[in-house]
Amino acid sequence: MNIPISSFSNFENQVPAGDSVSRMVCNKCDWIHYDNPRIIVTGLCTWENQVLLCRRAIAPRYGFWTLPGGFMEIGETIEEGACREVLEEAGAGVDIQNLLATYTVPRIGQVHMVFHAAMRSADSLAGPESLDVRLVPLMEESIPWGDLAFPVNEWALRDLLSLHGQAPDQPFTTRPEHRDQRMSKEPFHPDFPPPESDSR
Repeated sequence: MNIPISSFSNFENQVPAGDSVSRMVCNKCDWIHYDNPRIIVTGLCTWENQVLLCRRAIAPRYGFWTLPGGFMEIGETIEEGACREVLEEAGAGVDIQNLLATYTVPRIGQVHMVFHAAMRSADSLAGPESLDVRLVPLMEESIPWGDLAFPVNEWALRDLLSLHGQAPDQPFTTRPEHRDQRMSKEPFHPDFPPPESDSR
């Protein structure tokens, strides 16, 4: 369980010496709590002009389709993190091809690093966080746009499609029209209601 730092009586909101941002600081030892953005690493994995999608088995967005990805761990590179997430969520081995995009979502403190990755085979297997995994033709009409879990999934897929099979000259980034996009108000996919005994 995560306990908010503000619940500790010895922490106060103040601007530390030499800083310009208000932070939680311990009034006994001056330790500063830095609340920094989190890095999410994602694999946009392809096999013979198909893309690998996972149907989420966890909240938020239970039952919606997503690219395999998650929070980077201490001690790994961003590339290693993306490969680990793909293996954990989709049971697939991949080789990183290039950094497709870096998207920032300031309102929730996230930086998304999306890698284009080549699958070593068509084999995949749903991990504990996935209800299903599937290879979908990498074509506009085949992507389940309305059933994607997060806006970042759509940005990455549309950016990859825009390349028409070419490698990017440089990574795509967040665009002004992305800033206000949100997930649907529907937290669970209607075709996959959450189990009755659910800890989410």
